[in-house]
Amino acid sequence: MSDIKEPHATHREVELLDTLRSEGGSARTARLAEMLNVSEETVRRTVKALAKAGRVERVHGGVYLSNTEALSPVGLRLETRTAEKLAIAREVARQIPSGSSVFLDVGSTTAFVAEALAAHKDLTIITNGLHAANALAAQGTHRVFFAGGELLPDIGGTVGKGAIEFVTQFSIDTAVFSIDGVDLNSGFLLTVSSEADLARAVAARAQRTIVACDSAKFGSRAPIVAFPTGCVDLVVSDQPLAPAFTTQFALWEVEAIIAP
Repeated sequence: MSDIKEPHATHREVELLDTLRSEGGSARTARLAEMLNVSEETVRRTVKALAKAGRVERVHGGVYLSNTEALSPVGLRLETRTAEKLAIAREVARQIPSGSSVFLDVGSTTAFVAEALAAHKDLTIITNGLHAANALAAQGTHRVFFAGGELLPDIGGTVGKGAIEFVTQFSIDTAVFSIDGVDLNSGFLLTVSSEADLARAVAARAQRTIVACDSAKFGSRAPIVAFPTGCVDLVVSDQPLAPAFTTQFALWEVEAIIAP
């Protein structure tokens, strides 16, 4: 890869880029290894691939983003593991009955869920995600409420007190979230603290919470707990769970469905 807009980034590369952004655009190798819960050697290999693609610049002991505009995390996520996310989105859509109220977050998989809801009737959609809102507006078949607040371009949506106050005024039948990682000890994880604040507020009110999560997220780390595991009713993924996660999900009383 030589073009910085090349979309075919691996999950590890996207995760490292997101972490760099959360650190203000640069970080030491040791710090990245700690935040991602991987070895420094793994970080160096990932950084080497990103540097070859022109996405980061290496310095002694660290790395920094070379072009933040070309490295839109939203665009990277939407173009990473697309087939898996489409399958997950179709299965999530099957879990949502017409006529219900649904919250969709800013995640890339959730954006595909928004597109998969085109055949549904009379949904009330509450979202803080720009991509989800645009997809639903284009369909023109549902009531769509977009949360105000601070717009964060890196996540493609709104956060903050205003967004939380807006979304929590609704009675939500089903909340759908994408997450950045699933850890056996910490549960469901996100990278951005303000995104997690909103997620916790919504999950606490929703009648049912679904996590749309491709298999690359299992075992991946992110620094912030999105919401308590007890808030999650269903996880939809693209591959069967590893035995350790099957056991842990049973302890958490979380159902898992594998998208066909």
